[in-house]
Order: sequence, then C-alpha cells, then structure tokens
Amino acid sequence: MKSELLEALEQIEKEKGVCKDTLIEAIEAALITAYKKNFGSAQNVKITIDRENGEVHVYSRKQVVENVDNDLLEISLEDAKKINPNYEISDFVEKEVTPKNFGRIAAQTAKQVVVQRIREAERAVIYEEFVNRESEIVTGTIQRISKGIVYINLGKTEALLLPNEQIKNEVYTQGTRIKTYIVEVKKTTKGPQVLVSRTHPGLVKRLFELEVPEIHDGIVEIKGISREAGSRTKIAVYSSNPNVDPVGACVGQRGSRVQNIVEELRGEKIDIIKWSEDPAEFISNSLSPSKVEKVEINDANKSALVIVPDYQLSLAIGKEGQNARLAAKLTNWKIDIKSETQHENAEANE
Repeated sequence: MKSELLEALEQIEKEKGVCKDTLIEAIEAALITAYKKNFGSAQNVKITIDRENGEVHVYSRKQVVENVDNDLLEISLEDAKKINPNYEISDFVEKEVTPKNFGRIAAQTAKQVVVQRIREAERAVIYEEFVNRESEIVTGTIQRISKGIVYINLGKTEALLLPNEQIKNEVYTQGTRIKTYIVEVKKTTKGPQVLVSRTHPGLVKRLFELEVPEIHDGIVEIKGISREAGSRTKIAVYSSNPNVDPVGACVGQRGSRVQNIVEELRGEKIDIIKWSEDPAEFISNSLSPSKVEKVEINDANKSALVIVPDYQLSLAIGKEGQNARLAAKLTNWKIDIKSETQHENAEANE
C-alpha cells in the first residue's frame, strides 16, 4: 500500500493525465465509506493519506459541547480539556482509530477508485475530442444493428445512427465502412454518446469540402443546400474569382468529383447550381435541369412566377413536385411555375 500506491498514482498522472492529488482526495472520500461499512465504531471520521509515504490514518472526530447527547459524535468540554487544555466549545477532537487490518481494505478501495477515475478521465478525453468534431464527417465500421439503431465503431467510441437519421431504403450491413455526419455529442453516465446522421444536409456539404479542393481552400463557396436524403440534393455554389467556374470545380473532370459523392450517398442525385445575388437568375438556375424562359419577381412577398416552355413543365416541377420544392427551399423564395401556354391563357383572361 504505502509507497507503491504513491508510485502508481504518479505513473497514472503521467500516462492518463489524472491529477495525483485529485485521486488521493477521491480515495480518502471512498475510504470513509469503506471504514463505516466494515467497522462503524465511529460515526464521524476523517481519513488521510500521507503524501510522503502513502500511509493511511483514520481519525474519529467528536465536537466539543457543554452537554453530550451522542457520545459517538460529541465530547464534553471537561473531557476535551483533559486531552488538550486549549480545546473550546465547537472545536473538534480527533483521535486516531486506524484498525490493524485496514491496510488491506484501503488498498482494495484505492484500486476501485483509481480504476473508476481513470475510466471517467478517459471518457472525458473522448467526449472533448468528439464534441469538438460536431458538424464534421467521421468514418467508422458498422458494428451491429439492434432495434433499428445502427451502431458504428469509431475506434475510441461508438456512434449511434438512429432510425430518423437513416436514409430511407439504404441498406446497412455489419462490417462495412460508412461516412456519417456528427449531429450531437452528449455526456452520459456510461460515457459520451455520439449521434450521427446520413440525412443531414451537412453531410453533403462536408463531402464536397473533402472532394473539391477549391471549396476547402475557400476559392469556391457553398451558399446553400436543400436535400431530400436518398433521392435528390440541390447545392448552390459561388466563386468570387471570375477565372474559376464553381459548378465545373464541383463536377470535376468528366464528373469524377461529384460522382464520388453520389457513390458515397448510394446514388442520390445531385444538382449543382450556380449561385447569383440576382434573385431571378438564382431562381432560374435552381430549377435545373429544366430550362426557364422568364422569372417575374415579387419582392413584397418574396415570391416568383417562373415561365417555362410547355414541354419543360413536368421537368421543372419534378416528380411529385420535388424539383420545385427543393428549388424553393434552396432559394428561400416561393416559386410558382407555369408553362408558356398557361401564362398566355392567364394573361388573356385578365
């Protein structure tokens, strides 16, 4: 127990970064509980560990009072002065009551406390590491799937991909590697809980940052993303450098860059839109791949009437209205789409 304990604590301090004094204080607190459980001869005890040699001492503590009601907690002033004439009312008289075989209990308790504190310290380190990585992409291996939750091994800890963060119809197979987006890191009694997503628009943003050096370097800027996970994403990009085509940079040579992202998202379609500060131009671009003839802007209620060729109407609206819905979300404008014939008829009826 003696110097071996201190040597062990000093080694833990170096290797695990857990303060030796913090460990000693925790051991002292735990020893009080251990003493009361095993001996209980004194109700108010103080336990100290000598910082020089590691020796453990147990002291009973009794408060000096005029009239003693509980002799396990109190001592009369008269009896206290027999021990030391300097004692006054409300002082505490301490007497060593260290049991002979307390060293074994102390060693066992110290081990339990140290193991617990090391575990807590390691959890704290993991929590700090991952809480600083919120809104980033992590790559892990699918460990198991239970009750709809996908558990992903990140090495130091495990991430949870909850059902509402999973892409519909995406198959998750044990042992396969997968990229996810860290949504939140929570502190729990069992350690940090890392919650990840495959549906978050941030996943697409981070994938483009990884795949397109111009975005990583700040030459190309992502201005907005609207996404219906597993089906389609629209991403608006911009470059202040006139010599850089932001859409071309994201597409890559022969579509290589965007194709890598599409593969990671298991075939999700991605429309890369050139952002413009002109709302009409931006709205027109956002309805890609359809062609737009004209955009009429209403600034008052932030709405736009978009006129498209007759044969492009269904493409502009998209299947179940998806293209128009994503464009409206991307631009933050209400968009009403009409074919040229519909628009002409509407004007004729006015």
